[in-house]
Amino acid sequence: MSYSSSHVSEHSQHSPQHHGRAPARRPHSAPTKTASSPHQRGASGYTLAHAGKQVRFGPVVFWIVVGTVTLLGAWSAATATYFAFRDDVLTRLIARQAEMQYSYEDRIAELRARIDRTTSRQLLDQEQFDQKLEQIVRRQAALDSRTTALSALPETAVTGSIKAAPRTLSEKLFGRSKPSPISDSGTTVARPERQSRLNTPSSVAKDQSIDTTVSRLQASLDQIENRQNAMLASAEGTFEARVQKMRGLFADLGLNVAKMEAATPRAGVGGPYVPVKLAANAGPFERQLYHVSLTRAQADRLARTLTQVPYRKPVVGEVEFTSGFGVRTDPFLGRPAMHTGLDFRASTGDPVRATANGKVVSAGWAGGYGRMVEVDHGNGLSTRYGHLSAIHVKVGDHIQVGQVLGAVGSTGRSTGPHLHYETRIDGEAVDPQRFLRAGARYAAS
Repeated sequence: MSYSSSHVSEHSQHSPQHHGRAPARRPHSAPTKTASSPHQRGASGYTLAHAGKQVRFGPVVFWIVVGTVTLLGAWSAATATYFAFRDDVLTRLIARQAEMQYSYEDRIAELRARIDRTTSRQLLDQEQFDQKLEQIVRRQAALDSRTTALSALPETAVTGSIKAAPRTLSEKLFGRSKPSPISDSGTTVARPERQSRLNTPSSVAKDQSIDTTVSRLQASLDQIENRQNAMLASAEGTFEARVQKMRGLFADLGLNVAKMEAATPRAGVGGPYVPVKLAANAGPFERQLYHVSLTRAQADRLARTLTQVPYRKPVVGEVEFTSGFGVRTDPFLGRPAMHTGLDFRASTGDPVRATANGKVVSAGWAGGYGRMVEVDHGNGLSTRYGHLSAIHVKVGDHIQVGQVLGAVGSTGRSTGPHLHYETRIDGEAVDPQRFLRAGARYAAS
């Protein structure tokens, strides 16, 4: 084996020997300390003696070690302090957390209470509004039924009823997406979202708008109801006045009203008998309407009976008599004679009209009457129309008031064109002016 020169030199410095001889053994001596400290700072660093060996390291490493030891000591001290005071810190933290939790719970409970109060108030307002709306619906239905009842009465044209509008009440209040409470479909009003309605200025304004709308509807219904009551009162007064007038006419003529009503022919009517009963809880309007219906039925019966009474003029225009009813000088013989009718001045060909409903019992030549038509009006009443130039009806015809029977002429015992008109009761001639005057008073009243 070969060695470098440096190695040989170093070896020879520590242990000199001759070539070819074994080195002499020297007694092993203990190391000597140069200082009392385990480490010593030299000129170029720090020296640490340990187990007879010296370890040299630089100042950077030294301070790193010192810093590490210092941090470990601080951490140990902080840890010891934390564990020493941990229970107090945790207790305070838990107490603070509990206090915050209780505070939040109290706040939540208060907010819930406010929401409940607001919701309860809104529910109460909604129920009150629903009640008002239902009252309006019921009232409108009642007014509609009243309008129908009033429409059935003659001469009582109903006005002022609620007209159907493109937007219904519910749509005005809640928008077009809501169905109408006032409709024939039977649907109910969709309730607005109650929880979402808060006591905000906008909701308050909306509530005020709804209240204003309800008030206007109530006022409108009040006006309609007042108008209907006025119309019903007017109808009642009209029918009662008409009944009194017709009864006065019968009284002037001395006719038996009950007997004539029973004998008056009626049109083809019929059906099962269903008596009308007034409900026990009927209101003033219903009671008045019931009374008006009875008065109207009575007026209708009297009006039908009056159609059989000959109180109208047989010719059109101003009435001018050429000869009255009673004793007069006969125009041909010059002697006193009974004139059983009235002679109306007229021109040849003027129409002669029936003075009441009836049935033709004679139509043709009748001696001194010339061409004559006799009409039976029932209840013993009849009329005769003489000296006609033409006859337009035949025996058996049913005649209506105002129907043309013939034309004015001068046939029979006549000195010139005129109409001879007679009124008879049970075959006996009576003064036609009695009927004509009663008819004039009836028309004027």
